[in-house]
Amino acid sequence: MKRVMTYGTFDLLHYGHINLLKRSKDLGDYLIVGLSSDEFNALKGKKSVMSFEERKEILQNIRYVDKVVKESNWEQKVEDIKKYNIDVFVIGDDWEGKFDFLKEYCEVVYLPRTKSISTTLLKKILSEQESA
Repeated sequence: MKRVMTYGTFDLLHYGHINLLKRSKDLGDYLIVGLSSDEFNALKGKKSVMSFEERKEILQNIRYVDKVVKESNWEQKVEDIKKYNIDVFVIGDDWEGKFDFLKEYCEVVYLPRTKSISTTLLKKILSEQESA
């Protein structure tokens, strides 16, 4: 069985997220998602609209996702790759080159982002609507 892992916040779930999860799952047989905890997001200067538990519940109910684990820090990726016997690490291409150090442990794939959609864009639109 080929095991794939990706990471993210997955806040305000949208088509781009689904596309990333589908393409990630297409690279193997079993997809694990490392979901950023609320505390880790705060350390990164991010605040989610939905709580960790709400985001986790949504991800667990997407057919491409086999398992969701909590991401608590940057260093966790190497530990998770070893712990879950990961064959392929997948992340959006806006991170190109940033995770090449993981090639020592598994294949690293940078997938193109889905154009014209992002959580940042959705938050901006919602903020503009609230201001109007």
